[in-house]
Amino acid sequence: QVRLVESGGGLVQAGGSLRLSCAASGRTFSRYAVGWFRQAPGKDREFVAAISRNGGSIYFADSVKGRFAISRDNAKNTVYLQMNSLKPEDTAVYYCAAKPGLVGRESDYDYWGQGTQVTVSS
Repeated sequence: QVRLVESGGGLVQAGGSLRLSCAASGRTFSRYAVGWFRQAPGKDREFVAAISRNGGSIYFADSVKGRFAISRDNAKNTVYLQMNSLKPEDTAVYYCAAKPGLVGRESDYDYWGQGTQVTVSS
């Protein structure tokens, strides 16, 4: 029902910023909660942030609170992840995922993008 494409990744020095975008193809994008997840080499995928259907509720992993921000523009079918004060440990492939209705567990997200690489150098 929806296809997701991440963009905006790249190489940045520690302390720098990047903004990731998650573009969706569905006509009913506003009905989906969206989460951001990341996976570093040799590690399990972990939750980063999530946003509710109308943007009224947001959630962050403790590791990124105060540094990252999530927002959405339903008119553009896009969710953004603004990443500031980046650290080498933020290096990972970042994925966006969507599920109908409310934000939920990682396993409940039905639609996933292909990911975008974020590399933070020291």
